[in-house]
Amino acid sequence: MKRIAAFSALLVLVVTLSGCWTHTHVVGDGAQGNDVTSTRQWYVLFGLIPLNEVDSKAMAGDAANYTVETQTTLIDAVIGAFTGVISVHPQTVTVTVTK
Repeated sequence: MKRIAAFSALLVLVVTLSGCWTHTHVVGDGAQGNDVTSTRQWYVLFGLIPLNEVDSKAMAGDAANYTVETQTTLIDAVIGAFTGVISVHPQTVTVTVTK
């Protein structure tokens, strides 16, 4: 019985953590500073339809050099574990600019 419980816990951990990924987009020379703005993007139907609009250019303001990271973090995976039942999944968008 302990072996089944350990295997189940390991399986849940592997499935949950395997969804973590990051895409990085560099605009101009990229961010040279550490002024960071983050927001959460929400999708329905397993990522097919966005529920809200995240504008990374607006988040960067008037900066010419910035970096955009779109990632599914551990927090997003935990939230998605609960909201995934109704097929709603989050991801985090972080914009770092040079000030």
